[in-house]
Amino acid sequence: MAEPIIALDDVGVRYGAHTALAGIDLTVEPGERIAIIGPSGAGKSTLIGVLNGTVAATSGTVTALGCDYRRAPPRQIRASQRRIGTIHQRFDLVEQLRTVHNVNAGRLGSWPFWKAALSLLLPRDVQRVRATLDRVGIGDKLHHRTGDLSGGEQQRVAIARVLVQDPVMILADEPVASLDPARGREIISLLLELSEEAGVTLIACLHDVEMALGRFDRVVGLRSGQVAFDKRRADLLDEEVDALYAFERASGP
Repeated sequence: MAEPIIALDDVGVRYGAHTALAGIDLTVEPGERIAIIGPSGAGKSTLIGVLNGTVAATSGTVTALGCDYRRAPPRQIRASQRRIGTIHQRFDLVEQLRTVHNVNAGRLGSWPFWKAALSLLLPRDVQRVRATLDRVGIGDKLHHRTGDLSGGEQQRVAIARVLVQDPVMILADEPVASLDPARGREIISLLLELSEEAGVTLIACLHDVEMALGRFDRVVGLRSGQVAFDKRRADLLDEEVDALYAFERASGP
């Protein structure tokens, strides 16, 4: 049996007096596709940061791709992070640059400085970038200024940037929150297809509960920084999902 790609044991994150995560236990097997849901402020984005090593746990053990983030040397941590692609709600693209440059940014962690700098003048691996853009449906946008693209096209550029990393795991933090529902469904379908095609683990934080329940096999519910449930979709009860959002709905307009 393969080793878990992610193992969190009693993980906590504190910012001063504020507890963002507490007592998180999570094991992820290679190739799983998991949706993380929960009300605003539940700790979803913090959990994504813990998984990719950009947020340091203040307690517990975080192991990603065999690397113990709290004990491994920086070089080993960086090597693991290069194998994890992260897609954010804000696409984190440089709108003044052409698409080819933004996609190549996904390889900066593995390129020496001179190669990265030279690529800004003369784009490198153009055919690979074009092929990756073809995979996400916008191969014709290779030399377009990124800021001139639609929101859905920009999100596809962000996905292509992750794909050129050849990741073994993709983390998506509210990847469709800035898109209209139709474009959002397209992007989630694309992520799931690419994940299945390449055998890549996918963990997505989603505000759209219906999308999470309808498309993902496993669902993790976060509330107040703790895991409220972690179940296969087939075993998850509607009452459990309702309880997860009970306070948010009660305090709404």
